Order: sequence, then structure tokens, then C-alpha cells
Amino acid sequence: MELEINPIRHWLPQINNPLIIAGPCSLETEEQTMETARMLAKDHRVFVYRGGIWKPRTRPGSFEGIGSIGLKWLQMVREETGMPVGTEVANAQHTEEALKAGIDVLWIGARSTASPFVVQEIADVVKGTDAVVMVKNPVNPDVQLWVGAFERLSQAGIKNMVAIHRGFTPFRETEYRNYPNWKTVIELRRLMPNLPIICDPSHIGGKREYLYDISQKAFDMGMEGLMIESHRDPSCALSDKEQQLTPADLAKMLDRLVIRNVTTDNKIFENQLELLRNRIDAIDTELIETLSSRMEIVRLIGQYKKDNNVTAFQVGRFSELMEKRAKLAESLNLDPNFVVQLFQHIHEDSVRMQTEIMDKP
Repeated sequence: MELEINPIRHWLPQINNPLIIAGPCSLETEEQTMETARMLAKDHRVFVYRGGIWKPRTRPGSFEGIGSIGLKWLQMVREETGMPVGTEVANAQHTEEALKAGIDVLWIGARSTASPFVVQEIADVVKGTDAVVMVKNPVNPDVQLWVGAFERLSQAGIKNMVAIHRGFTPFRETEYRNYPNWKTVIELRRLMPNLPIICDPSHIGGKREYLYDISQKAFDMGMEGLMIESHRDPSCALSDKEQQLTPADLAKMLDRLVIRNVTTDNKIFENQLELLRNRIDAIDTELIETLSSRMEIVRLIGQYKKDNNVTAFQVGRFSELMEKRAKLAESLNLDPNFVVQLFQHIHEDSVRMQTEIMDKP
């Protein structure tokens, strides 16, 4: 069942560009909060001011936010600049305080999204309100857990919802702080086509030098905006200093970004696109037919192995196959990692088919 979700323009009628949410990772002092806000307010592409006041840290002892006093500072920002303000809520108490303070936008962080109990507690607090609630992806690429958070909020009557893609905890060394895993975002779009999705390049990249490329990728994929961290002086920030931009540098980055259109009125473009898509459809049909022929051979191999009492899986053959496919992919200007992953799936299903044949009497 498709959830009833309002477009961003419903709760932010003044928006005329992608949704840009910007502000410090953490509010630290009243002066830092207000000065950063005044600088950001000069850029009319920034529609919402963000500031963390409760910071769930991995280990104790690091800066965990200034707490509830920050709500007053956010109220002051809105009063002086006119910008809506937002902050992260990690439990029911945070949510109650933020609603009482009239905070315009609440977001649920990745650690909280990973706990259905926490999400439900927050949903119970916002029930019956017209709150704007954004949900970051869970720390692991579990799209059903992400969808479940929106379903819980929807059951509480919340219609102003936005997804935030902030990347996933990597299981290997990567150049980014959090692995983008764009395919999970594509799957969320497929499952919830009416849900606005924005990107948090700050938490994906972890370093300033990655922010532009990640942001452009997000717009290339049709995301509706960015949540990006901006501090008046990142070198003095109490948290995540390496991933924050000054408001001036943020403006320069926004100037460089190319915003893609979802559709166009250009008939020539539409006709040419349709021709190219038809060619892809034909090639996909050939791929599936070829895969079917391959699996017929797999079945014959499975029967042959059974008749000769040989195991379905042979490590040497698997390693040889992957090495050859990767080299061929590279020679044809394909991503070897992609091709290896593809053939891993094909090989896994081949082994499954062969074991089923062997299990038959």
C-alpha cells in the first residue's frame, strides 16, 4: 500500500530550487549558532537551518552536544532570519522537547532508524501533529528497516516525511567515511516513488574534498536536495570538523552543481531516448535468453556430476572463472568489480540448481 506523503512544497511553500538544509554539525555557543545562521541566510538557496544539539557519539567522552539550551538558540535563528530550523531527535524525550519548542523539522539519525523501538517511541510522540520528520538510512543497508520507519510514522498520521541518504557503515576500508551504496537508495525509490529523498554528503564523504562529487551524484540520480554541514569556522568545530564547509565555501560549491531535470518538453530528446531504451530492452531480452541457455548447461553439468559422484562446488573452478571474467570485463571497459559481483550471483544460483539435482532420488 502506498503511503500518503506530502511533497516538500506542501510544508515549505517558498521553495523554488532543490531543498538545501545547512548548518553546523553541532551548535556550540549562541554566538557560533547565530553567526553561522546570519551567513547562511544571505544565500537564498538555503531553505532550512540545521543544528545538532543532542549528539549520539560512538564512545563516551567526546562532545555529545549542548543539549536543550540549543532549542532556544534555534528559536532565535528562526526569529532573526526567518529560516525554518531543524535538529536531530534520538528518543521520545528529545522529540517532546523539540515539538514544545516549535522546531520546524525533526530528523531521526541512522543509529535511531536501526532500532524499530526507538522509531516507534518517536512516532508515538509526533502522532496527531503536522510535524516534518526526516529519516536517515539505518547504519546497515537494510532498505526494509528504512521503509519500516516511514510506515511507523505514517501510522501515526505523519505525512510530511523525507528520506535522508547519509551512507552506510563500511565493512572494508573505503575513501569515504560511509559507503554510499547508491543501489539501496534506488531500491527505496522503487518501493516508495512518492517519497522525497535528499542526500547528506557530509556524512558520506567525511572530508570536504569529497562533498562536491557526492552532491553532484545525488542530483544526477534525481534526489530533491542536500543536507550539508556548514560552520563559520570548521577548524574550531567541536565535532566533525573535517567534513564541514564555511558558508562561503558552501555557496561556491552550490554554484558549481548542475541540477538535472526529471523530464523535459524536448520532443527530439524524448524520441531519441525512446529509441535507445528500445535497444536496451532488446539487449536485455538477449541477455535473459542467453542466461537461460547457460542454466540449461548448468543442469546438464549437475546431472553429470551426480552420476560421477562429484561435488557441486569446486573452489578452483570458481576462482578461475572469477579471474577470467574480471580480466575480460576490464578489456571491454567494464567495471571488473561489477562483473565479478554479477557472476558471483550467477554462480551461486548455478550451485543451488546443481545441489537440487543431486538431492533428487
